[in-house]
Amino acid sequence: MLFDYLEYFSKYQDIIPDFDKFIEHLRTPHQQYFRVNTLKLREDEVPVLLEKLRKKGIIAEPVAEVPGFYYIVNNEEVSLGGVLEYSLGLIHSMTLSSSLPVIALDPKPGELILDLCAAPGGKTALMSIMTDDKAIIVANDKRIDRLTALSANLKRLGVACAILTRYRGEQFPFGLIFDKVLVDAPCSGEGRYRIGLEGELLYQKGSGRANLPSIQKGLLIRAFDLLKPGGVLVYSTCTINPLENEAVVDYLLRKRQAKLVDFDAPLPYSPGLTEWQGVSFHPEMIKAKRFYSHKTRAVGFFVAKFTKLNV
Repeated sequence: MLFDYLEYFSKYQDIIPDFDKFIEHLRTPHQQYFRVNTLKLREDEVPVLLEKLRKKGIIAEPVAEVPGFYYIVNNEEVSLGGVLEYSLGLIHSMTLSSSLPVIALDPKPGELILDLCAAPGGKTALMSIMTDDKAIIVANDKRIDRLTALSANLKRLGVACAILTRYRGEQFPFGLIFDKVLVDAPCSGEGRYRIGLEGELLYQKGSGRANLPSIQKGLLIRAFDLLKPGGVLVYSTCTINPLENEAVVDYLLRKRQAKLVDFDAPLPYSPGLTEWQGVSFHPEMIKAKRFYSHKTRAVGFFVAKFTKLNV
C-alpha cells in the first residue's frame, strides 16, 4: 500500500510556509553535506583536501552561511563514506541543519557540557571542533550498539575531550552540574521524510512510537535539572510535529524555572508556534525556531534554547 503523503502532511498545511513547495521538495533526494575536521586539518590545508576529493569525482562547494560545511554539487552521483578522507576523519558526513542545535548551544573551551542523546556523535564532534577540543563533553546514550558507533566516530575524528557514558537519559545520575546541555531527542523524524517516484515513503523511523512526547518530556526535565543556574539548555528534534516540539517545550516552561532565549540562526526559519489545533502554547514560543527542508535544502529541524533562572 502506497503512503498517502498528501493526507499525512495535510495536518501541517497551515503551519508550513509555501506548503506546495514543501510537498514538491519531498520528492527530491537529500542533499549531501560534510564538515571539514579542523582537529586534523589546518585551514590552509582545506583547498588541498577539496582538490583531492574533486579528483575522486566529488565536487564540493562551501556553505556560505555555516563556515566549515560543504555541499556536494554532484549530489546523486557520489557516496562520501567510501573515500579515504572520510576513513581518516578529515571529513564527516552531516546534514547542514544538524549544526543548528550546536550553534545555538555555542560551546566554549573549558565548559562542562552534556550531550544527553549523543549517538552517532556528529554533534559531539562538532562541539569538539568548535572548542578546539578544549571543552569537557559527556557524551551519553542508552544503547550499547549506538555507543559503539559513537565511539568509532569520535575516534575516527580524533576527538579527545569526550567522556562516554551509558544511561537512560531520563535517569542520568545527579552529581555533576553542567554549564550546558544538549538534548537532541529521539523523534518521529518527519524532517527526514522523502517520497519515492511511486509515492512510497523512503524514511519512516520512529513514527509509530506513540509515547515519543512522553520520552522527550522526561529527557528535557532531567536535562534541565542537571543544568547549573544561568546555564544553557538546547532541545532539538528533526520532526515537524508540534506535539514533539512546542508541546514538549511548553511542558518544561510550566514545570521548571526555565526561560526561552533567542539565538542567531544562519539558515531560514519560521518562529515556534503559539497555537496548534486549538491548543495554546507559551507566548515566548516564538523564540523557538522551525527549519523546513524546502527552505534550508537540508533535513527539517526544530531548535529551542533555554536558560535556567536563578531562584
